[in-house]
Amino acid sequence: MSPLLRRIQHRTSDISDIMIDTKDKRPEVIIIGGGFGGLNAVKQLKHCPANITLVDRQNYHLFQPLLYQVATAVLSEDKISEPIRKILRDQKNVSVAMGKITGVDLERRTVQGLRGEKHYDYLVIACGMDQAYFGHDEYRPYAPGLKSLNDALEIKRRILMAFEEAEYEKDEAARKGKLTFVVVGGGPTGVEMAGAIMETAADTLPREFRHIDTTTARVLLVDGGDRLLKGMPSGMGDRAHQDLEKMGVEIKLQSFVTEVNELGVKVGDEHISAENVFWAAGIQGTQIARSLGVHTDKVGRVIVQPDLSIGGHPEVFVVGDAAHVMDDDSGQPVPAVAQGAIQMGEFVGKIIQGEIKAGEIIERPTFRYFDKGSMATIGRGKAVASIKGFTLGGLMGWLAWGVVHIMFLVGFQTKLVVMLDWIWNFMAFERGTRIITGDPSMHVKEIRGVEMYDPD
Repeated sequence: MSPLLRRIQHRTSDISDIMIDTKDKRPEVIIIGGGFGGLNAVKQLKHCPANITLVDRQNYHLFQPLLYQVATAVLSEDKISEPIRKILRDQKNVSVAMGKITGVDLERRTVQGLRGEKHYDYLVIACGMDQAYFGHDEYRPYAPGLKSLNDALEIKRRILMAFEEAEYEKDEAARKGKLTFVVVGGGPTGVEMAGAIMETAADTLPREFRHIDTTTARVLLVDGGDRLLKGMPSGMGDRAHQDLEKMGVEIKLQSFVTEVNELGVKVGDEHISAENVFWAAGIQGTQIARSLGVHTDKVGRVIVQPDLSIGGHPEVFVVGDAAHVMDDDSGQPVPAVAQGAIQMGEFVGKIIQGEIKAGEIIERPTFRYFDKGSMATIGRGKAVASIKGFTLGGLMGWLAWGVVHIMFLVGFQTKLVVMLDWIWNFMAFERGTRIITGDPSMHVKEIRGVEMYDPD
């Protein structure tokens, strides 16, 4: 087993900054990713006699299920993120490294960073997945995805700027293009985002603009499947479809995007003039997963053994969205949701702790996924939830959705503040974080007669 001494040489630490001291013989456990899977693996190792290093490109844990609420101005970014060092400050056997892992050498048992490499005795890969554009990365500048806080803030900027620019736009066609929003992908993220954008236009903004009617905004949800929420029970998809259409969202199923550019989006042969296109369709494996050189499924998730390890390498585990795990009970892959990542992280943490205490690899159990239910919110007081075979909709579904998400948030203060924000938003039809950050430049084709307009 390899020794470890933590010595930070740079203000922003990287995995290569962690040097060796021959006096320390404790096993080295490296965990890549501070999401649900990685963080719960670390917590499970709280009393393990090992040196644990958690590496993440960011310094915070992100509650991804609520990322769309930052993108649509419901919550501020600090409500769904928490510094990793703060979360783990009382766990003395853990070091946190903010850095980028570029690859893994399974044979040498090392991980590579930008400035070097480090040996491990156990490795947990919890790096999630990247946004996929199905071979059309040229869409990315015109159709941002929603995988990070930066993505969410950029989408929020685009949504809010669309209304600001429309206020000054005299050209009718250009104004319609600014107030047309296309969401690509009918999974939970796409459904939730489409509903939130429509709700903003219809309920939050109408009294705040003088030259446009925000309720005329057009929101389209495009998906290649035959129903929404494909990975969830069919009743949930049907209910979401009905609720979105009642709100005014236009839904195009069995439809595929064939082009995205600055003028809009082409769905099949139909061109839709839209200055705001948001991508919620498709995932692909990360660079770290590709560096392993092992079998993956068609979207790049690592195919793992029943104990979540990689075949031939029992010391390496993959958890969360990055893992292709078959559930023995349903015969289907474990869904890429928070509860799955949490359960995998805890499962792997228990195995590592047991083997380190035993001093050898012991007989391992098979991971079994416990499905606590599926849910997605559509708008104010509207959500769909399936819990133990029962499908809830409307206000009851929304309340169930809220309770579950509050429970998963990190920190009591955060839970309380988010709950109060939701209550206020529900009662007052308000979205309290409508601050435009980033590039404030306006792009208007023909200026309406407004004296204080500043195009740049």
